[in-house]
Amino acid sequence: MNFNRYSRQTILKGFGEEGQRKLADARVLIIGAGGLGVPVLTYLNAMGIGTLGIVDNDNITLSNLHRQVLYNEDTVGQSKAEAAKKQLIAQNSNTAIIVHKTFLVASNALEIIRDYDVVVDATDNFPARYLINDACVILKKPFIYGALHGFEGQVSVFNYKNGPTYRCLFPTMPKADEVPNCNEHGVLGILPGIIGNLQALEAIKVIAGIGNVLSGTLLLYDGLAQHFQKIKFKQDPKNLRINALASSYDFTCEVTVKSIAASKIPDLLKNKDIQLLDVRTTVEYAQNHLKKAINIPLHELEAKAHDLNLGQVTYLICQSGKRSQKALIILQELFSEKEFVQVEGGMNKIDSYANTH
Repeated sequence: MNFNRYSRQTILKGFGEEGQRKLADARVLIIGAGGLGVPVLTYLNAMGIGTLGIVDNDNITLSNLHRQVLYNEDTVGQSKAEAAKKQLIAQNSNTAIIVHKTFLVASNALEIIRDYDVVVDATDNFPARYLINDACVILKKPFIYGALHGFEGQVSVFNYKNGPTYRCLFPTMPKADEVPNCNEHGVLGILPGIIGNLQALEAIKVIAGIGNVLSGTLLLYDGLAQHFQKIKFKQDPKNLRINALASSYDFTCEVTVKSIAASKIPDLLKNKDIQLLDVRTTVEYAQNHLKKAINIPLHELEAKAHDLNLGQVTYLICQSGKRSQKALIILQELFSEKEFVQVEGGMNKIDSYANTH
């Protein structure tokens, strides 16, 4: 290890060369290489973490670049995990970078997480967080949580030294139609950098054994007011007794969600007389949409649902697939006898497919 490289942190009292050695020996898994994952990866890599694992199966899109600053225009269409690895090696060639080019699911979570000391949740969805929590409880791994909403963010550390878990704070997964997302509500580009760096700091504290870790504490950040607030929460002992993963971590829905791969949509539009409904905002639709798509924003869908041609199969598309899933649930509750199909991954996947074919 080249201590000269890290001299500005090894001279810190309370950290020193011992702290640096702990970083060098550590194996950290970052689940998600997007808005939160990019600052976590960048700073943990720069600070000398020995091994970084990256779990991601998305490709880079142009709309990622305002907040995912590890990527650039030349990398649009490329795998996030592979592009991140290339940039991280250029930044610090001493770090071992392991790419898991997949999404974390119940069938691979235990196998992947088992080999790491600390897990950083840089995802943007509730099913992944509950899966990460349960796997970390089973394997006794601490995980660093971060979340974004508009101009606000949250950070906490779960399962640290048998402390409170994610389920102690959020016992029940919300329904799909109750969940906001950054594609629908937006996120200011700098906010993931702030929250991601706070997550990276918590990871460093856990590994080096310094400071007060945010275990049993939810840190709330309001970017517009530059205001921090801490909320304490208690452990529920039953949440430490999880010994097996659930069979499914998908949203609980009372309807069957039919879906189709985004790669099949171009051919489907050529060969079939179908109805394609874009449920993004009017601004998003005006910027970029498929030629045959009609636009009814999700928040107007219930009121305007009867404007649809219900004699055709209706395919639902949004930016990432989250709003289209909510739209499908709304429509099937209104018209249970009709057929609605969600486009997996939405316009993000359509754009990625077009850029690589």
